[in-house]
Amino acid sequence: SIFGMEAALFCPSGTMTNQIAIKCHTKPGNEVICDKTSHIYQYEGGGLAFNAGCSVKLIDGERGLVKAKQVLESINPDDVHKPPSALVSLENSSNLGGGSCYDWSEILEIKEVCSQKGLALHIDGARLFNALIAKNQKPEDYGRIFDSISVCLSKGLGAPVGSLLLGKKDFIKNARRIRKIFGGGMRQAGYLAAAGIYALQHNVQRLKEDHLHAQQIAAALNKKSFVKELLPVETNIIIFSLKDNYSVYSFAEAMKAHDIYVIAISSDQIRMVLHLDITKEMAEKTIQVIESL
Repeated sequence: SIFGMEAALFCPSGTMTNQIAIKCHTKPGNEVICDKTSHIYQYEGGGLAFNAGCSVKLIDGERGLVKAKQVLESINPDDVHKPPSALVSLENSSNLGGGSCYDWSEILEIKEVCSQKGLALHIDGARLFNALIAKNQKPEDYGRIFDSISVCLSKGLGAPVGSLLLGKKDFIKNARRIRKIFGGGMRQAGYLAAAGIYALQHNVQRLKEDHLHAQQIAAALNKKSFVKELLPVETNIIIFSLKDNYSVYSFAEAMKAHDIYVIAISSDQIRMVLHLDITKEMAEKTIQVIESL
């Protein structure tokens, strides 16, 4: 109802909601179009191929965000030598883009391309509420545009487990069957759903705090000579590269010595994430430690 969509399905993870959506929107031999850093390509175990039998067309977007022109150029012609393009998947916010978010005007242009070419449009909204808050966008607009939406109840919203797949009634009816095949039906789901309901009712607006803390920590990092590049911070994710006297591993160890845990996502990049359990005091301590390095 928040997104104005007809039905929804509860699943254990965002990977499952994404994989179910891909399976429902495509047939084996189809092709899915997405950014090269997309979670559905990078972090879902090759499920595009294994679960749906699809190939993938990767777009070199900007911080995980693709343009309508790029989508149009990625759609295959009606040629027996090429897989039929069937689905466009966007990620908002973009994990590897450092929590970057789409402008609504760009999403509308991408939707227009999909409508003209007969492609379905899915959004991996693992952190969609972060994007909505950051961009001051309306969830019902997303429900009007997208054929399916995946939303995580965990992460910043703070529920322990669970993601939702949203769509039309017939789509969700089919998705429920696929969820069963994937092993995602749980008799105990009510306990988990209760936590998700609480998160939706109480923890959406407080995401602003995470965004503020992320910006404050980013400001401290920007002052340090060992920070080579810091991706723009729009939401609750901070990604930066290092140089000089710190490797990603030595930096992580230096932070760990103060009970602050960060993760290396590449040979020179660190990722930090703000969420429900990171308090104002913890953010302030993190800034103090960074300033001391």
